Amino acid sequence: MSAIPQDERQLIKMSSGELEISRVRRSKAEAQETYDRISRWYDLSEGIWEKKARDVGLQKLDVKEGEIVLEVGFGTGHGIQALAQSVGESGRVYGIDLSHRMLHITQARVNEVGLSERVKLLHGDAEYLPFEAEFLDAIFMSFTLELFDTPEIPKVLSECKRVLRSDRRICVVSLSMMGGWNWMRELYEWGHRRFPKFLDCRPIYVRNALVDSGFQILDTTSMSLFALPIEIVLARKE
Repeated sequence: MSAIPQDERQLIKMSSGELEISRVRRSKAEAQETYDRISRWYDLSEGIWEKKARDVGLQKLDVKEGEIVLEVGFGTGHGIQALAQSVGESGRVYGIDLSHRMLHITQARVNEVGLSERVKLLHGDAEYLPFEAEFLDAIFMSFTLELFDTPEIPKVLSECKRVLRSDRRICVVSLSMMGGWNWMRELYEWGHRRFPKFLDCRPIYVRNALVDSGFQILDTTSMSLFALPIEIVLARKE
């Protein structure tokens, strides 16, 4: 268990016992302001580093022609573009993101490649998904779930479960707490605690969170990003 200061951690009960996860201390308004500010340069940093893991997640999700898909936290739209190509003319891709400027960049991207008829982008918070129950065939999240504070993660996954059709799937790519002690993760969490508005995400227990939200795990892949552990988990709504 990581040596996180008491006031910066939360012990949560999961199917595997009590697990310790750092808190996210910045507000949603602060998060929106941050991502609006860095949106213009996002692809020069995080966008490039995250590509390999994101592509693995998209491959696992294996979206088919005609499906209705949602990406939560679409950023600058590389995942949205790939999903729109996969669903074909008969499918539909929705995206929801907290940042207005990320939305504008992504809209311009899909317009440029002629996919705007298949894509609907929404500004909003994934704790409150604006869809009716059992509306979607698939949900994709890449480096997004770990941006939510610890008590919010079950709420986001509960919403995902609500809007997914029975036996449909979700893929989450995230920084991970799995795998035992890791020096880079310890350093990263130190930075997260010292500079919560700059390093506003932290590693979480992805697989455990999905299981506790009632999803059945189909596949898990472990990777690393500059020595930071990553989980790529495919699950389905039972």
